[in-house]
Amino acid sequence: MQRALLAALLIGLTAPAVGTFIVQRRLALLGDGIGHIALTGVALGLVTSTSPLLGAIVVSVLGAICIELLRTRGHTGGDVALALLFYGGLAGGVLVTNFAPGGSTSSLLSYLFGSISSVSAEDLLVIAVLVAAVLAFLVLFGRELFVLCQDEEVARASGVRVNLLSMMLAVTAALTIVVAMRVVGLLLVSALMVVPVAAAQQLTRGFRATGLLAMLFGMLSAVGGLAGSYQFSTGGVNISPGPAIVVVALAVFVLTTAGGFLLRRRHTPLPAGPVRSGGGTPSEETP
Repeated sequence: MQRALLAALLIGLTAPAVGTFIVQRRLALLGDGIGHIALTGVALGLVTSTSPLLGAIVVSVLGAICIELLRTRGHTGGDVALALLFYGGLAGGVLVTNFAPGGSTSSLLSYLFGSISSVSAEDLLVIAVLVAAVLAFLVLFGRELFVLCQDEEVARASGVRVNLLSMMLAVTAALTIVVAMRVVGLLLVSALMVVPVAAAQQLTRGFRATGLLAMLFGMLSAVGGLAGSYQFSTGGVNISPGPAIVVVALAVFVLTTAGGFLLRRRHTPLPAGPVRSGGGTPSEETP
């Protein structure tokens, strides 16, 4: 449980940090696409009797590069490129798994929906190293990434190497997805990258404030979902931590949406009627 809690905190911190830039670029489904590609890497690891985590890292990074190349240099739109690799990665993962010794699609369930309770000390070390690398990249290139996410043409005119930085951001998203694979699963990891960001946008306006608040919401969702799953399990009800984390994140989004609506309604000034001067001539309306 201690290792699971540390893993949940690390993923809850990192996934929304990357997701802030992904959402700003209107690539919210990038996590889903890369997650399905990583499934093929997991299957290759099972077939070759090597580390499924290592296979997922290699295949997801290559898939992220392919998505970016198709999006920028091909005649295929970003959503179509994601769809192609989305279905190809899912089908490839299921097919390759059948060739593993004693393998079946049931062996993929822990990777599809997460298995945070089985995180070992070695897994936690790998997660910590990858999380440190991802956060270091975001800190070092945060300003350039902000300009890139706002407008690619402005970023290019400002001297930012748009293609290289876009590729690095896609690779960073791939590493984040592989890291979160054991916590929430490949099918649900995109939710942890997108939902806390969407919740933070209901309460903030600045990019940095949105990112910081999204990271806070991500950690609260990860810890809350894990704790809730543990409490239900002790009561005899078996609830998977991955889906529980996503449900908590969605609950946070609903609460922030309601809170943001109330705040905006409270601070919206009432429309003022025309104020007439002493001579009877209508003056300008006050805002």
